[in-house]
Amino acid sequence: MSFTEAMLSSLYRWSGGVKTSIGFVLVAICCLFIADLEVSSIDPWAEMWRLAEGLFHPSLMQSSLVLEALLSTLAFAFAGVALAVVGGFLLALMFHNAFVRGFCALVRSIHELFWALIFLQFFGLHPLTGLLAIAIPYSGIFARMYAEILAQVPKLPAQALPPEAGYLNTLIYTRLPLAWPHLVSYTSYRLECGIRSSAILGFVGLPTLGYYLESSFSQGYYSEVAALLMLFYLLIATKKIWLRRWTLPVLFLGSPFFLGDGMPIVWGNAWRFISEDIIPAPLRNSEAGGQWESLSELSQWASDIMLDQALPGIWNTLVLSQIALVVTGLCALLMFPLISRHCYSLPGRIPGHVLLVIARSTPEYLLAYILLQLLGPSMLPAVIALAIHNGALIGYLSGRHSNELALRSDLPNRRLDRYFYELLPRIYPSFLSFMLYRWEVIMRETAILGILGVHTLGFFVDSAIQEIRFDVALLLILTAALLNIAVDMFSRRIQRYI
Repeated sequence: MSFTEAMLSSLYRWSGGVKTSIGFVLVAICCLFIADLEVSSIDPWAEMWRLAEGLFHPSLMQSSLVLEALLSTLAFAFAGVALAVVGGFLLALMFHNAFVRGFCALVRSIHELFWALIFLQFFGLHPLTGLLAIAIPYSGIFARMYAEILAQVPKLPAQALPPEAGYLNTLIYTRLPLAWPHLVSYTSYRLECGIRSSAILGFVGLPTLGYYLESSFSQGYYSEVAALLMLFYLLIATKKIWLRRWTLPVLFLGSPFFLGDGMPIVWGNAWRFISEDIIPAPLRNSEAGGQWESLSELSQWASDIMLDQALPGIWNTLVLSQIALVVTGLCALLMFPLISRHCYSLPGRIPGHVLLVIARSTPEYLLAYILLQLLGPSMLPAVIALAIHNGALIGYLSGRHSNELALRSDLPNRRLDRYFYELLPRIYPSFLSFMLYRWEVIMRETAILGILGVHTLGFFVDSAIQEIRFDVALLLILTAALLNIAVDMFSRRIQRYI
């Protein structure tokens, strides 16, 4: 078979994926006509120039504060992930139960910052707020991934055990040893995600790097912003150096001592939040004997919230996420050749690796916050932030996949021909799989970016919390979670189709 025939055969086999991609692109083009993508700041170029000057002249604030912020960021990440690993593994063993699967889907669909906003009402600025904000959604994520990894383990070794071995012995002696490398690899990746999540928890007041980044940026101290960002990138980039088998127990056991003390918990506030604040207002204010009247008021209350806040938030969330998804895909397709051995030699791939490390290490929330200050409040900064982070992550995964390919002997010499006729058709199925997996993540991030002023669901959640209407906030958070679950189910159906 000639090279051209092989390429056409590959495209034919994956025509379903190409049709799906075209459908997403067409939807995103339609969304462009109704999205708010204007630059509304007075002089964005002057502000960008000041930020660029700060990047070239980084300056650290007081070293003791920076060290405390770094240790606090790592402490929340390690302690939260450690709790999530234990909880996720136990839930994974029961993942065959429909109730457990539904519970895990619900908790992982609520963003860490939403959890943090909820627990702020329970515990205030206490370490438990950040700890649980990471541990709860990550437990749902770990449960799903651990269950899938364990399910893919070959069944033959378990059949060699005697019938009386039991479930626990089968798990310990056959399934866990075979799944262990994959479990460790995924946990390591999640730990990196946990460090990013821990950093942005500073935006709600916890003493992590995000707290000092927001403080320095809001005051225009761009040199300090640059230094803190470089420190954060260095922390992520050197993870393989400082995260070793012998350091891991020390980091996990030592993390509780660096979470800080925070404000004392007022348990009366926590009880009032559960027993009063999150109870829908019509039920909370109803008098005894008016059951049907209360139900009627509750229905009217819920419908008003859905019409005035939830539906506009859902609409903007969907519009923004669809544009961001397609731009993410374009960024990934442009980025993955930068680290592919079939496109560049080893010295030529080094700048690409550095670029992708920086881009994928920057949390979308942090990047969107910076861009909103530069470009003004619109959907444009959110689209750029989501595309840069997720595009770099998918580009990195696609680039690694391309490095595993053995190319044909009649491969074209021109780099452009090699990209379009060999690499792209062969990595496209896995690329599309990565994209569909990240779709739900992009939706979660799109919702939470509303806290920064974009009119997605997070905007209405934050407004309700500011107005001390926690019942409304909880309803909107549940709406965002159900939207994420629906998108996840839809993306799985698409994956089965293609």
